[in-house]
Amino acid sequence: MKIEFNQVYHIGLRSIYGPGTQTISNLMFHSKYVERGSVFFSIRGENQDGHEFIDEAIANGAVAVIGDHDEHLESLSRSYPECSFVLVEDVRKAMAYMSKHFYSRTDEKLLTIGVTGTNGKTTVSAYVRSLLNLLGKPTGLVGTTGIWSSKEKFNYKKSTPTTPEAVDLHHIFSLLDQQGDVAASMEVSSIALDQKRVEGITFDVAIHTNFSEEHLEYHQTIDHYKACKLKLFEQAKCAVVNADDEGMGKEVLELFEGPKITYSLLEDSNADLKASHLEVGEKGSYFKLDYKGETCQAFAPVYGTYNISNVLSAIGAALHFGYSIKEIVEVLPQLKSPEGRFQVIQAENHPKVILDYAHTPVALTRLVEEVKKLKYNKLIVMIAGIGIRDFKKMPKMAAMIEGKADEIIVTVDHPGFHDPQIIVDQVMAGFKNPDAQNIHTALTREEGVRKSLHLGQAGDIILLTSGCINNAQIIKGKEIPHSDEAIIEAHYLQSS
Repeated sequence: MKIEFNQVYHIGLRSIYGPGTQTISNLMFHSKYVERGSVFFSIRGENQDGHEFIDEAIANGAVAVIGDHDEHLESLSRSYPECSFVLVEDVRKAMAYMSKHFYSRTDEKLLTIGVTGTNGKTTVSAYVRSLLNLLGKPTGLVGTTGIWSSKEKFNYKKSTPTTPEAVDLHHIFSLLDQQGDVAASMEVSSIALDQKRVEGITFDVAIHTNFSEEHLEYHQTIDHYKACKLKLFEQAKCAVVNADDEGMGKEVLELFEGPKITYSLLEDSNADLKASHLEVGEKGSYFKLDYKGETCQAFAPVYGTYNISNVLSAIGAALHFGYSIKEIVEVLPQLKSPEGRFQVIQAENHPKVILDYAHTPVALTRLVEEVKKLKYNKLIVMIAGIGIRDFKKMPKMAAMIEGKADEIIVTVDHPGFHDPQIIVDQVMAGFKNPDAQNIHTALTREEGVRKSLHLGQAGDIILLTSGCINNAQIIKGKEIPHSDEAIIEAHYLQSS
């Protein structure tokens, strides 16, 4: 593609050193992945400055560099006169708009649904994809469980666990369009909003699930965390808002001026969309559904009161797209849940294993409340400290589960560059009685899963929680393959 840099809108152009036009083949923000014809975005990160890797990027074939260090770019332009050095106000913002331009503004062809919230983003975005596909609108998914078209999961190496960097995100939109999809459901994290990964995208629907303390290792303050999440509703046409959420629901409703649908699990709520009279069966949940006075009985193959709330948010998105309650209720029994969210694994003569990667105190509380409604002899719960997250949250996970399970296993998820023992000790600090005989520790997630399985017998429930993502563990900057399911399957085979 031939690009005139002064013709790309909203990149915050300040100056161009060298050629103003280049023929480019791709966009890159990692110098080692740069190829011939690349544009290299020299992003300043928490630990490294991309400007330090410009020479490497050019050696690998970059024909243009986008940066914000004026003197450095001007100096380099004298050494590399055939390369374009584009000085911008904000490299991340420029990357977002350049990506949008390079991929022919495909995001504007698709219907986009952005989901934000402390808990529920993964589940809701998956419910939205499933529901819209069932209603005949081919929809893809971008989120923690991977990249999916309406038909299949892509073998796509994501740049981040949740919301991809702008370059990847617009590439994914292009791939979905090529597959024939007309919509994309995606998780939009607070960090992604702060880092302008979705800058320039106008979401057709923005969904708010809930808000509680999280990601303070990045945001530092709860106010900054909330402000970042609210940005999603500044770039959306329609909104779906959880009226039951005291954390941020009121702020969203005050901020957003467009069409909105509120949802609630409270029968006496003034919300537009309500679910009540919940009954849990062997295959899912039955409930009464009310939308602006129109009432009907509904069934969804999901468990947990909080998941009914998540279903309501997906229904809200479908209502914004013009589908009727009758059409939605007819297909709701076929709704598919995402991997690792109240995922039940059951084998004869073995304990029932439930995978749910709840990794906040609020999510863990809700999950355990729902699991305890099921029949079991012993409840065995594995919790984890996540090395790449907020250390202050770890003791709260222990305080939440103490006294609510027969056996507790404390382990580590994604230790990153931290010593696993330090992470385990941080979690253990939250127990009033850390020396209790029913509290066990494991320094890897694999060891934690195995220990949990060995503690269980037929009739027990083993609940494996926390943030295992992308079928890997992040250890010292590398993604080491890991699968809870594979460990469980091997255990079943060995003990049969």
